[in-house]
Amino acid sequence: MGDIRKVIVDGVEFEVDIEVEDGSYKATVEGQTFEISIPDAAPASPKRKRDSGRGKKSGVISANIPGKIVTIDVAVGDVVEEGHVILILEAMKMQNEISAPIAGVVESINCVEGQSIEANIPLAVIKGPEDPS
Repeated sequence: MGDIRKVIVDGVEFEVDIEVEDGSYKATVEGQTFEISIPDAAPASPKRKRDSGRGKKSGVISANIPGKIVTIDVAVGDVVEEGHVILILEAMKMQNEISAPIAGVVESINCVEGQSIEANIPLAVIKGPEDPS
């Protein structure tokens, strides 16, 4: 089984199972399989492997989307475990829990409840046990 994609052909939506083998494509639609060729197409990029988590994680906490800080559940000096909820961010009418990426001590909090924030700005910093600074 390959990638399942939804496609629209002449206004009709279909689920298509697409498999790539040696630069050729096979598409299965409603039980029928078709060979597909795409002239001048670049080869499909290989799937990226997920990070195994063995690299050093950062204690900087940020959100990848803009939103509004609903609650901050920690204070400077609190000891937190990896995965502990640090704050709640409301974005696109959804409340998102922002968790600690590492275990350690909350070193700083750079936002306040009710504040609108932009994406990818440091909201808090956790100092891990092995951090020399």
